[in-house]
Amino acid sequence: MESLVGENKSAHVGGNEIKLVSIPDGLEDGDNRNDLAKLTLSMIEVMPKKLEMLIQDINNKSAESNSITCLVADENLGWALEVAKKMGIKAVAFWPAAASMLALIFNIQKLLDDGIIDSDGSPMKDETIQLSPKMPLMRTKDFLWTQFGDKTTTKICFHYRQGNTKSVEVAADKIICNTTYDHEPETLDFVPQIIPIGPLLATTSIAGNFWPEDSTCLNWLDLQETNSVIYVAFGSFTVFDHTQLQELALGLELSNRPFLLVIRPDINHGENQSFLKEFEERSKNLGKVVQWAPQQKVLSHPSIACFISHCGWNSTMEGTTKGVPFLCWPYFADQLFNQTLICDVWKVGLRLDPIPAGGIVTREEIMSKIKTVLQDEGFKARAMELKNLVINNIKEGGRSSINLNNFVDWIKA
Repeated sequence: MESLVGENKSAHVGGNEIKLVSIPDGLEDGDNRNDLAKLTLSMIEVMPKKLEMLIQDINNKSAESNSITCLVADENLGWALEVAKKMGIKAVAFWPAAASMLALIFNIQKLLDDGIIDSDGSPMKDETIQLSPKMPLMRTKDFLWTQFGDKTTTKICFHYRQGNTKSVEVAADKIICNTTYDHEPETLDFVPQIIPIGPLLATTSIAGNFWPEDSTCLNWLDLQETNSVIYVAFGSFTVFDHTQLQELALGLELSNRPFLLVIRPDINHGENQSFLKEFEERSKNLGKVVQWAPQQKVLSHPSIACFISHCGWNSTMEGTTKGVPFLCWPYFADQLFNQTLICDVWKVGLRLDPIPAGGIVTREEIMSKIKTVLQDEGFKARAMELKNLVINNIKEGGRSSINLNNFVDWIKA
């Protein structure tokens, strides 16, 4: 099986089963790879040709039984699917986020026709909409492509999405998604071409991580009472200023509950590290602070009572698969809609609301919501009900299991 990855290196994982190869991005050393306009142009003009050459080279050197016959690409890389279609191989789009977000993207033209957004993707006004009568509400100011910066960035993201969607519609033979029917039944009924195969969760320690995992937290969890610990983690991108980080720490202290707090070294750009050290020392009898945690193992631990989360889709899937109630603290992008699913649709969590002036989530808000979600047994009951529904999807005969097996059979055919 060949896996094509955009890194300038080659490696083997697990013997000869997976081979990592590079696709040059067309940018020079020293170029700013955070320049969205330049990177987008490179993806459109340079990388398709490089990918085609790479597949040709691999297939020319491989026996027919080991040649590339199917390409699975992130749905955002529609150009890769076009390359596959051009070369006569099967093309599959993989969507790693909520199916509802992809449904929104597929309905961009309707949003334009209905005057909900302008020609550059900016909402005409702040309102809530439904793509279909049964789908969850979506807030226009939270649309996916509006969450990455200023109006110029929004425009670039939006027009790329428009072109990318056309590529997917033309080139993708199938669209698979890391969700389950029980997470998003109305959306999957509305857009039946999206095939749910989730939850996709790592079952071994081979899975990669952005930071080294601190497994000592598992030993610490073993010492805590059942259903007592507040687990706090914000993913790989969330950034807090010093004031917000301080309010978070003080809120956890005020709750007087055991807590496991994951704080990346760069979560506040490395500023005021002395405060974190003082907090860790001051609260060592109440909680534990680590830089990165083995999240699935943590969420599976019986001592975990709730999950304060940024609501990234992977964290959302992991938390709901483990039956853990949420306190939602979204940062950007699809996380804002995922919060809607958690709080308003599945009703397994509560929002942490920032104050209007300054947007800070206060220590009092954190303490209050922790108390509410833990005292109301309905959150845990609904979380366990959702967990059981989700797990049934991956058991033999479950919807996701059937979909995945059919997908693998289709690849082999």
